[in-house]
Amino acid sequence: MFSLNFGFPAPHTVLRGSLYQLTWEKPLLMGVVNVTPDSFSDGGRDLLGNLEHALKLEDDGADVLDIGGESTRPGAVPVDVETELERVIPLIEAIKSRSSALISIDTRKPEVAQAALRAGAHLVNDITGLTNPAMLEVCARFGAPAVVMHMQGQPQTMQRSPQYGDVVLEVLEFLAFQATQALAAGLPGVLLDPGIGFGKKLEHNLALLRGLERLTALPYPVLVGASRKSFIGRLTGSELSALERDPGSVAVHLGCVARGAAMLRVHNVRMHKQALEVWDAV
Repeated sequence: MFSLNFGFPAPHTVLRGSLYQLTWEKPLLMGVVNVTPDSFSDGGRDLLGNLEHALKLEDDGADVLDIGGESTRPGAVPVDVETELERVIPLIEAIKSRSSALISIDTRKPEVAQAALRAGAHLVNDITGLTNPAMLEVCARFGAPAVVMHMQGQPQTMQRSPQYGDVVLEVLEFLAFQATQALAAGLPGVLLDPGIGFGKKLEHNLALLRGLERLTALPYPVLVGASRKSFIGRLTGSELSALERDPGSVAVHLGCVARGAAMLRVHNVRMHKQALEVWDAV
């Protein structure tokens, strides 16, 4: 057992795994490492390039490295288990040999989660919200906490015509129920993710961001991942490239911090780290 205590006064946000306890009060940063050829923002690197990118994110201030081998952008084509394993396992092993960073495996496949946890990952980030009983079983068996995310539909079709009555209430009820199910199944802890951009129109994203305090009032830490999402370009009235959305990403995430977000999933760790430090000082 090891404990990471970030030195802030109580009350703390706590995430427990079978071999570690992560304790913090100020928001942590999860750095995105896309091990894919078709990510909407980055990707396309070889193993060495991905390792260098991951280590740079750690140097820039990432508290967690989120490794994903399947693009889940709108319209993305699924990949098979073997392809995903070939992409992520060598990188996880390489990171473990060079770093003590916490590693998250971003996958919806129980087989990939199991192999990643066996290779040394600490946390599972499941965009399907642990709705697959096999994923619950894997996480429980390895004593791994998980990010429980909300998504309406599947990546291939989720943005065609998402519909909600009260999006904040529906997302909150889904996440609260899945968190309860996860803990009952034996997981040591969960983070909740409202799934910005996953089966949500612009108005749904904005409603969730504005109503985030309803989610952060639940007894679980909340993760938000709005980094470089396309709605940022729409808000500015221009079709910005993914890289041009970093300032808007920071703005969105600072608003989430003000509403109680405990962790931010971001591409540009350095920019967010600086913004959070200045925000805290001011």
